Amino acid sequence: MSSALTITLYGTAACHLCEAAAALLQPFAGNGVRVNEVDITEDPALMERYQLRIPVLKREDTGDELDWPVSFEQLMLWLSHVIGEEA
Repeated sequence: MSSALTITLYGTAACHLCEAAAALLQPFAGNGVRVNEVDITEDPALMERYQLRIPVLKREDTGDELDWPVSFEQLMLWLSHVIGEEA
């Protein structure tokens, strides 16, 4: 695979659901997926866009966003072409 897929996880430091989302992404980190965590409280525009939706996962290659709740199966499907290239 030529380059890792970057997934941005939008959340806040005090968000237990954001911690759960980060844990769900953890098995993919380093396996064709790079995870970038962004605290939305540091940017008023991000706060306005995401404050009622966090955690939100965003694929940087397509711009597609995946809102919580997310199952492991849903995440696998969302990432399926990247995982397939790694095999």
